[in-house]
Amino acid sequence: MTAPSPTRVRTARRQRGLPGRRRVAPYLFVLPFVAIFLAFSIYPLIFTLRLSFTNWHGAGGAEWVGFGNYLYLLGNDAFWASLANSGVLWLLIVPVQLVVSVIVAVLLNSTKLRMRGFYRVAFVVPFVTPLVAVAQIWIVLFDQNYGAVNAVLGAVGIPHIGWLVTSAWAKPTLALLFLWKTTGFVVIILLSGLQSIDAALYEAASLDGASRVRQLWSITVPLLRRSLMFCVVLQTLAVFQMFAEPYVVTKGGPYGSTTTAGLFLYNHISRADLGTGAANSFLLVIVVMLVSLVFVRLLRAKD
Repeated sequence: MTAPSPTRVRTARRQRGLPGRRRVAPYLFVLPFVAIFLAFSIYPLIFTLRLSFTNWHGAGGAEWVGFGNYLYLLGNDAFWASLANSGVLWLLIVPVQLVVSVIVAVLLNSTKLRMRGFYRVAFVVPFVTPLVAVAQIWIVLFDQNYGAVNAVLGAVGIPHIGWLVTSAWAKPTLALLFLWKTTGFVVIILLSGLQSIDAALYEAASLDGASRVRQLWSITVPLLRRSLMFCVVLQTLAVFQMFAEPYVVTKGGPYGSTTTAGLFLYNHISRADLGTGAANSFLLVIVVMLVSLVFVRLLRAKD
């Protein structure tokens, strides 16, 4: 029996080593993502959670206070007032935005609408416009004495309204800013959901004599539940994190009526009260999760 050639021996060794390499290769490919995720997501989360149980101002050693920061916030009227302000803004924004976005998305999805591409771009432009620039425009438009909105109202005999300096009107004015800025994004999400609905369903409903309104309520809305659920969760998170709008437009006033949960959290950070700020952020996460879970439960599609 002849001995195997050196070439065959080397080939056999390579083949025996291939299964091991194939098992290791996928982990090597995902290693950069895992490393970045651990370094910039998991570690900051754990560090912030630990920080929430301490009294630390950014320098020196951190003093362990246990649940002291959480108890302080739960007993702080200003904390609950910021959550209430965000809750009112949520009621002014999210339901209105969903109704308007569904109607606009249905119109933009219609093949009979001329210049559909232009309208789709027009609805996205506010979303990509820098927020600070939009907020400055809002200040000019809704100024009590020299704003364009009050000038138009004065031309028809309506007295000037303190849009940004009265507690009754400051929240609706901020809500209008948020609606104008983000509704286009929600429309695009719902539009993508509409395009996945089979047109045969609408044809069958038309043959059965269903009106457009009936088709919207019985076909479009049920089949858009997943997209609507995603939008509710996304916008709930955005509303409770709202910071730039009240910070630039109203500075949280008048009388704290527009101090949102996000702005209240920033106040702790600006005073270098990092332990209380960390506890505030985790309480805010819990509130947003609970609100989101309620609406996910309500909007979840039934089997």
